Amino acid sequence: MSMTPTPLEYSCWSRHPTAIAVGAFTLFTSVAMITDVLVVNLTVAKAKVQKCELNFITTVPNPIEYNYEPRSVAVGDFNNDTWLDMVVAKQNTDNITIFLGYSNGIFESHMKYSTDLYSAPVMVAVGDFNNNHQLDIAAANFGTNCIGIFLEYGNGYFVSQMHISTGVSRPVWIHIADLNNDTFLDIVTANYGTHNLVVANYGTNNVAIFLANGVGTFSDYKTFPTGINSHPYSVTVGYFNNDLFLDIAVANYGTNNVGVLLGKGNGTFTSQTNYSLDDASPYSIDVGDFNKENRLDLIVTNKGTNNIALLLGHGDGTFSNPQMNETGSFSSISVAVVDFNHDNLLDISIISNDTNSISTLFGYDENFQPQTLFFTDFGSISVAVGDFNEDSRLDIVVTNQYANSVSVLLGLINAVGDFNKDTHLDIVVTNGESNNVSVLLGFGNGSFKNQTNYPTGYAPSSIAVGDFNNDSYLDIVVRNSNDNNTSILLGNGSDTFASQVKYSTDYYPQSVAVGDFNNDMLPDIVVTNFGDNSVGVFLGYGNGSFKYQINYSTNSRPWSIAIGDFNKDT
Repeated sequence: MSMTPTPLEYSCWSRHPTAIAVGAFTLFTSVAMITDVLVVNLTVAKAKVQKCELNFITTVPNPIEYNYEPRSVAVGDFNNDTWLDMVVAKQNTDNITIFLGYSNGIFESHMKYSTDLYSAPVMVAVGDFNNNHQLDIAAANFGTNCIGIFLEYGNGYFVSQMHISTGVSRPVWIHIADLNNDTFLDIVTANYGTHNLVVANYGTNNVAIFLANGVGTFSDYKTFPTGINSHPYSVTVGYFNNDLFLDIAVANYGTNNVGVLLGKGNGTFTSQTNYSLDDASPYSIDVGDFNKENRLDLIVTNKGTNNIALLLGHGDGTFSNPQMNETGSFSSISVAVVDFNHDNLLDISIISNDTNSISTLFGYDENFQPQTLFFTDFGSISVAVGDFNEDSRLDIVVTNQYANSVSVLLGLINAVGDFNKDTHLDIVVTNGESNNVSVLLGFGNGSFKNQTNYPTGYAPSSIAVGDFNNDSYLDIVVRNSNDNNTSILLGNGSDTFASQVKYSTDYYPQSVAVGDFNNDMLPDIVVTNFGDNSVGVFLGYGNGSFKYQINYSTNSRPWSIAIGDFNKDT
């Protein structure tokens, strides 16, 4: 599967993105209830943005791409308007830039703050360091061996940088957590080359911990060795031995192992326990309960081998020997952990920058199913996951180092159902670029047959299923936003669907849902008409056809819709 991105650009004036962060960029500003239909209304945007979508099964439409060449990004609501903003570290220009978010998920440049000449900030993190309920920023300044702290005024503006020296260590990774149980957020970094820990110091082979005093300043840092030539590259934290004290896991790139340091609850840690990855060089590390035993496990991307490592936790601070899972790439360098398919099993999405692709591996019986591959842009280097457009579907964000871009891939609306009555769930997804829907019949083990495509109108994106003609087989309804209509595809029970029948809507329909609105035991359809400030209801005849739509004004731009009995009138 290949992808041709259509960029939405934000200039940042620096080079080579290598790290990202995610958040739920809230899209909705008002809610209206009409005839037991819940409608979410989107306000008028402050800037124009092309709506692009992506599904993560087989068909990949255009992503939205932010071409501002960052090194690292973190998110938070800096100006208290309830919309998430972002801060970008720009290594080559020695500053950080604040981008304020709008309700439609786009951003505008706000302010730049210097991190000093030759500071080369490589990573940023967000937290309330002085307990004033305002988000502050920490930057890892690789070039000047320090952590920069920017305290917020509360309106999206920050005081000038305060410096915390890391000595001879060069911080490359930064993590925020309360490490000594005093309710104040502390900083942990990885330091390259110092052989110590809680900022990952690549050159000093250690991790360093900066304990907070609660007023926005930090104590002198403590370092914890990670081994000679270990070159720690990333860190993560979690409760590995269930003693309510945060522990640390570090990916030691130089010595091909994972180090675990158990917390004592006072800001100190035990000596590192190592878990060898043989000839694999760990690059990125994350945590999750992958085998549903209520114990945290570790997942590690390995650069230089075609696999990733899973270390199952025992709950006592120790881990099993690594299980290797094939990725088909010799440079898997970033990982995100999430439940993509809502089966209560954690899945992973990894970046392979030698193949310019994202691999998604679904969790299955203490391991992972074979990967699903999606191609990205040149030099993909970091991945994270979040619901950016508040449609309750997970999206993916990728930084592309050599393409100098960050791409946000919005999850395309899909639906599930047993279309061929074999008791196995199937999937139908909309393909916005090719103007069709794809049906993937399930085998019942998490894998699917190759897709079968059916034509729709222009730019299909919202989809729902129901038995519209009472033949006991599921049918499909699709809204076509650029055609101002919906398509009905009736299932015939033999793994195929009839050609579409279209019903006109008003301008720019955005979402579609199915329910029985007139209590005749027949499914009806409701759509949101974004361009006409209304919702349209199509009452079903029960034979696969529908009446013309009945409109209900929302006095605002409806975007998303859900069905329910909100006033308990049965």
